[in-house]
Amino acid sequence: MPQYFTPRTMQFLTQLRNHNDKAWFNDHKPDYEQHVREPALAFIADMDNWIKMISPHYEGIAKKMGGSLMRIHRDVRFAKDKSPYKTNVGIQFRHEIGKDVHAPGFYLHIEPNEIFVGVGAWHPSSEALKAIRDHIVAKPGPYQDAIEHAPFTEYYDLVGSSLTRPPRGYDGDHPLIEEIKRKDFLALSPLSEKQLFADDLPETVAKLFGRAQPLQRFLCEASGLRF
Repeated sequence: MPQYFTPRTMQFLTQLRNHNDKAWFNDHKPDYEQHVREPALAFIADMDNWIKMISPHYEGIAKKMGGSLMRIHRDVRFAKDKSPYKTNVGIQFRHEIGKDVHAPGFYLHIEPNEIFVGVGAWHPSSEALKAIRDHIVAKPGPYQDAIEHAPFTEYYDLVGSSLTRPPRGYDGDHPLIEEIKRKDFLALSPLSEKQLFADDLPETVAKLFGRAQPLQRFLCEASGLRF
């Protein structure tokens, strides 16, 4: 079994946080390749088979650009913070027709002192958000089962922003109105460094993703996507 991430991964990310500029990054690019990008691509390649066991319509694409590994360069065009690099590793396993990070996806986040897996939809478009809310109204039972069954709640917490008032057109007395008010349908489960550095990382991550199958299936159905 290969080893994927190591303490050197975290060491590089910590140093990058302290020296977030192009000159330092260029001088240390071999460290980035060896301790961040190469293990990430190896992990993604080995996750592809695991992810397809959860849903044949999701995929792991082990490419340096345009695949499951999110780019390290920040988009600073409209940001006050002009730091050029992200100081975390982001890996997203997307739906076969999902074009961006806002579609329902499976995610791994690696950052010093913050490692977690994520499932669901982050900042869905207004159209996708309405579709999810309408699906909750139409099928409240399956949604409630998805977020309340023990294999899910044992490991995951639902996170993200919500409206303070019910969205227009929805009954404020609906039993699931607090869920309907969500603007993100995202659940996170923490990982330890010991789990991250282990040889069986793909299996560990896949098992966590599997616990969220009902939620991911519900979100895909709401969006008209096959699961």
